[in-house]
Amino acid sequence: MSEPDTLEIRPAAAADLPAIVAMLADDPLGATRESPDDLIPYQRALERLDGDPNQHVVVAVRGNHVVGTLQLTVIPGLSRRAATRSVIEGVRIHADERGSGLGTRLIEWAIGASRRQDCQMVQLTSDTTRADAHRFYERLGFTASHVGFKLQL
Repeated sequence: MSEPDTLEIRPAAAADLPAIVAMLADDPLGATRESPDDLIPYQRALERLDGDPNQHVVVAVRGNHVVGTLQLTVIPGLSRRAATRSVIEGVRIHADERGSGLGTRLIEWAIGASRRQDCQMVQLTSDTTRADAHRFYERLGFTASHVGFKLQL
C-alpha cells in the first residue's frame, strides 16, 4: 500500500467505472445486484449524475488505482427551517485498502464538501446487515436516529 499522502479524491470519470462497479459488486449484497460485465447502465447513470450540480460521485485514487468511491447528494429543503442536507451513498473501499483509514478520509471529504455547500446535516443509510459499517459510522459521529424504508419499483 502507498503512503497516505499519495491519495487523491477527485470526481469520477467514465474511465473509472470498471473499478467503481467492481467495488460495488465486491461484497455479499453487491454481488447479487451489480453487473460488472455490463457497464452501459452505469455509463448512462454517470452521465446523468455529471449533469446535476447537486450530485458528486468521487473516487479515491492511489497511484493509478481507484481504491474507493462514494456519492454525495445535496438536497435543498423546506423542513428544519429550510435546511440543506446531504446524503452519502455507495461508499466502497477496495478490499486491499480496508482498515487503512481510507474510509474515514472519504467520509471526512464528504462532510467537508457538505459544509462548503452550506449543508446543515449529513445523513446516510446502511443496510441492516452491515454491522461493521454501522460501527464505523458511529465512530465518526453519526447516530442511528431513524428507521429507513424502501419500496422497490
